[in-house]
Amino acid sequence: MSSLAEVQARVREALTGSGALDGAMPLVGGIEPTKRFGIHRRHYESSLVASLRERYPASGWLVGADVLTEVARAFVRTNPPRRPCIAEYGHEFPAFLAQHHRLATSPYVQSFAELEWAVAQVSIAIDRAALSWPQLARMDAQALLPSRLLLQPGIRYQRSEWPIDELMTMYLSDSVPDTYALHSSSRCLEIRGARGELWIDRLDPASFAFRQTLLDGRPLGDAAETALDCDQAFDAGQALIALVTAGMVIDVVQTNERT
Repeated sequence: MSSLAEVQARVREALTGSGALDGAMPLVGGIEPTKRFGIHRRHYESSLVASLRERYPASGWLVGADVLTEVARAFVRTNPPRRPCIAEYGHEFPAFLAQHHRLATSPYVQSFAELEWAVAQVSIAIDRAALSWPQLARMDAQALLPSRLLLQPGIRYQRSEWPIDELMTMYLSDSVPDTYALHSSSRCLEIRGARGELWIDRLDPASFAFRQTLLDGRPLGDAAETALDCDQAFDAGQALIALVTAGMVIDVVQTNERT
């Protein structure tokens, strides 16, 4: 006799489509329980496909609703949810979407879908109380360098070799020009949102590296060094002032190290 864990695993595999619904499956009750189980399988797939379509409407606008739906179905069959919250489902979808054969000549699709995921995350964030510059200026500089600066929750950073910010602006503003030539153009983007508001700004590479390093949880000194590797003229002090005065720093986690 199979253990409960083994039965649960087989039911899960059959439901998600990764396993076969064989005759040994313990389905009982009613007429043709296998067909009734098939209803649950179809509902499982259709609900996740609908979730992906709702999470990536801009990508559907870009590649076509039929392509998005086709790829979503394939994604659901090979990528079952790993977390209980359906709102967190689909983080890996942009890379999967970009592999579709009909999008082989559209190298910007993955970056655009990744931007859409970031936009969805930050747009529902809630700003926390920010540190003021006088509060930060009172700290000892040598103690500050090895410290970590915590940023607002609604901030993301993304590099792209395509003008995906322009495409997203077109979608959000519903203002598509009659003609638009899409050319490769490297850019560093800061995506920030709070309570339904959204800002997508371009940063120079050094400022991008500085802020991305801080968001990754590394010390202020490391962020300054990373930015200086991009541009020897980078002014870490001014960059820190700009970050704080913009209300983007919410806390400082100090250490006992010295840099």
